Amino acid sequence: MTELLEELEVKRERENAEAERHRRRRDELNDQTREWVNRRDELNAQVRGLVEQAMGHRQRRDELNAQVKKAKEERDVWNRKVNELSEIANELKRRKLPRGAIPLSHLKRELKDLEFKQMTSVLKPGKEQELIKEMTRIQGEVKKLEKSLEENEDVRKALQELHDAKEKAEAAHAVVGKLAEEAQKEHDTMTELYERSDELRRQADLAQEEFIKTKMTADEEHRKHIDHIRQVHDYDKIIHGIRLKSFPEEPGSAGVSVKRQAEMIFERFKRGEKLSTDDLMTLQKSGYL
Repeated sequence: MTELLEELEVKRERENAEAERHRRRRDELNDQTREWVNRRDELNAQVRGLVEQAMGHRQRRDELNAQVKKAKEERDVWNRKVNELSEIANELKRRKLPRGAIPLSHLKRELKDLEFKQMTSVLKPGKEQELIKEMTRIQGEVKKLEKSLEENEDVRKALQELHDAKEKAEAAHAVVGKLAEEAQKEHDTMTELYERSDELRRQADLAQEEFIKTKMTADEEHRKHIDHIRQVHDYDKIIHGIRLKSFPEEPGSAGVSVKRQAEMIFERFKRGEKLSTDDLMTLQKSGYL
């Protein structure tokens, strides 16, 4: 009987050690699950912050784009005005030219052709001097005609209006460029923030996956811990029953049958097999428990 108790005690301690090992592993895994939850929540909080910032830059970009559109409309108005005033001024110049004078547009076109020829052609010194002399003559005629036209009140007024319109068109164009640049910066910042939030969201998703895997492993360790604890309790009951065991002989074959059945169940238990609730009740009836 003593050897049997010692054997049962050894098995009971083995089961208890396994239960303790699974308990420690379960607790370690539960600590890891909390770490993964904290990591996931921290990353999601950062994602929300970045998305809010990105939305702010997006709103500012859209506001600037609306201003760009309005500024372009104003610039286009002045560009059309410049074209209209330019036509008026050119028409006045043609009408106010001295009788028999060559139109300024013809002189300027001729001068431009000669300048192009000078830059792109290889000329002998004599030919180049003749070309320069002709260019100087045309430039003089252009200046003379322009001065004559500027002295005309109608032409001078038209040129001044054209000049003012060009300045306003250039100013409107500068506003368009400035607003468009600011809008682009807001767009770039928004894009960068969304990209950063996407990366953090991927990390948060990975943390969630690790949390789920760790939680499932922890649950499995807990299940194993409970199984071994139940085994320990079963050993405790049997050891306790053996220590208090008294097998009264019951008359009839029924008592012998229960006793024999209990011995067979006990032998199975010694081999490490798990016992059912009915098995434990049989042992209890027989006096083992």
